[in-house]
Amino acid sequence: MNIAAAAASLAFAAAVRARNALYDRGTLKPAQLSAPVISVGNVSVGGAGKTPFVILLGELLRARGIAFDVLSRGYGRAGKDAALVDPAGSPAQFGDEPLLIARKLHAPVIVADERYHAGLMAEQKFGPQLHLLDDGFQHRQLARQFDIVLVTPEDLRDSMLPRGRLREPLTALARADAIVLTSGASAESLPAALGQKLIWRVRRGILPRNVPPRPVAFCGIARPQNFFLQLRKAEIEPAAEAAFRDHHRYTAADVQELQALPRQSEAEGFITTEKDAINLGALAHELQPLAVVPVRMRLEAADAALDAMLRAIAARRPQWAAGANRPPDALREKI
Repeated sequence: MNIAAAAASLAFAAAVRARNALYDRGTLKPAQLSAPVISVGNVSVGGAGKTPFVILLGELLRARGIAFDVLSRGYGRAGKDAALVDPAGSPAQFGDEPLLIARKLHAPVIVADERYHAGLMAEQKFGPQLHLLDDGFQHRQLARQFDIVLVTPEDLRDSMLPRGRLREPLTALARADAIVLTSGASAESLPAALGQKLIWRVRRGILPRNVPPRPVAFCGIARPQNFFLQLRKAEIEPAAEAAFRDHHRYTAADVQELQALPRQSEAEGFITTEKDAINLGALAHELQPLAVVPVRMRLEAADAALDAMLRAIAARRPQWAAGANRPPDALREKI
């Protein structure tokens, strides 16, 4: 055991508990938007599938005719002020994941370091409608009416930063309204003291199309080995693999390195993720043939899960559900 790393993890955990206690006791008070906020988050650093789940949730809401927008930090973008994501924009302007969400959902996505300011912009531009707060579990500065937390099998046996990848201890799941188990995570492995929680399960997969034979697989995501494993499960055996840091923005030098791999491995093309295609930008034309693989999530018992979420929101914000900030019965008729 690395004693220094263990001590640093204990200190980090203590700081997290102290901050949460300030919110739990009401010493720190979160800002409140006019319309309800649904937070989608996790307890670890990246790789739980928050972005695909936000897209899935947006699709489910849209199928019921419920208007929504997405609030995001826009990790890695140049600015800090609130900005409406232009789907034709760049990750430098808006961040890679907000761009992907905007392109997939065709719904308003607003980025800001202070998600409250993003919500204010959304309500000024589009009126009060449901807000999906991307990566919001630890962003307690903004009040939410429903907290969704994704949990992976790795989370259930991990330790706190910096020794491990956890941003909060698993006991923090007590704040959640719904715990989403991904990739075969078991409910029996959750802390016993959580009490009664909604437990949702998702299946995550990829939809490979037009994949060149024996491709070079590359990605810059939080858990690259998961992508390579998913390819093999889909009977795609990469001739070579290359992993970059999460949110990596590709340069001409990176592309030159990737172009050298087929010559070394007799590969006949490339395969990567949608997020990486955004970070490649125009450089994608230098890597051909290139297969871009979408990630898809399926929520088990989706209708029942959505009903439970909307009922909880209506109970917590009855004035909104009754039409104080939107047309009467616009929400209630959907649940």
